[in-house]
Amino acid sequence: MVDGVAARVKAAAGQEVEDEVRRSAPIAVGAAVVTSGGALAVRHIVHVPLTEHLGMKIGVENIRRATRAGLLASTRFQLERIAIPGIGSGEIGVPSDEAARAIIDEVRAYRGSYPTHVVLLDEDGEMIAAFSQMLGDI
Repeated sequence: MVDGVAARVKAAAGQEVEDEVRRSAPIAVGAAVVTSGGALAVRHIVHVPLTEHLGMKIGVENIRRATRAGLLASTRFQLERIAIPGIGSGEIGVPSDEAARAIIDEVRAYRGSYPTHVVLLDEDGEMIAAFSQMLGDI
């Protein structure tokens, strides 16, 4: 949990969450690990790796696989509400519009009974705009 979204989660949730994730390492792309929420005001955090190695550039398929893994984990743990950040955009190398399309396509295609609510979020204005643009056709 040293860069991107993972680093921000670690900073907010605390070292205990990283310790929980490390007990499950290594985690393959397309798999998910569910931990406690640590210091955050959430019960669980779903962790979905995008790369096999730190600093590796990825393609949009890794975003699709990670999103799908998170949705499957929400069903397994019966998580009614999940938040999905703009994973894969920015420093990892996938343009925001492509990352948003991959995430939203996977959420729309998913047919599990959980989650019942999905929130898309990010701190980056470009990613937020990409989410908004992709959702504009609903």
